[in-house]
Amino acid sequence: MNNEQWEAIIQNDKNYDDLFFYAVKSTGIFCRPSCKSRPPKKENVQIYAAAKEAMQEGFRPCKRCKPGGLRLPDEEWVTQIKEYIDDHYNESITLHTLADLCHGSPYHLQRTFKKVLGISPVEYMQKIRISKAKEYLITTNKSLVEIGAAIGMSNIPYFITLFKKVTGITPIQYRKKENISNE
Repeated sequence: MNNEQWEAIIQNDKNYDDLFFYAVKSTGIFCRPSCKSRPPKKENVQIYAAAKEAMQEGFRPCKRCKPGGLRLPDEEWVTQIKEYIDDHYNESITLHTLADLCHGSPYHLQRTFKKVLGISPVEYMQKIRISKAKEYLITTNKSLVEIGAAIGMSNIPYFITLFKKVTGITPIQYRKKENISNE
């Protein structure tokens, strides 16, 4: 990649569209230079002359800029989002963060995710977090504060409320119930 190409990417310069495409190794997505997604780290960028070249190397087309007129199927896009949530459930994740990382708008991401899975990204993340909390409650003696921190929910009253909403019982009741049934 030369400096002119890098500047075109950073400036979202439409004049370079279809002259080259750039792929981001860390996300596995490729874009047009004019894509409005968050600028990548320079060391993660690879340049391709054609969209097909990027696809042959295993990169997926961006949902936001649709390089070369290509579009990632909704199911694959949702799988990519799910994988990110699965790997980062213990971090602070917003719809805007997901949209930036997965090269789409928050509105489109929310709508597509719900269409494909029947639940929103937030509901999916809550489901993962509660599942992890259950594991911790059964397999460790960690406090609720420690478990909340480990699953990305440092607001303990909210954690307890959500846990009870999902399971019907509080985390402490769940731990006691599971400890009795495991004896």
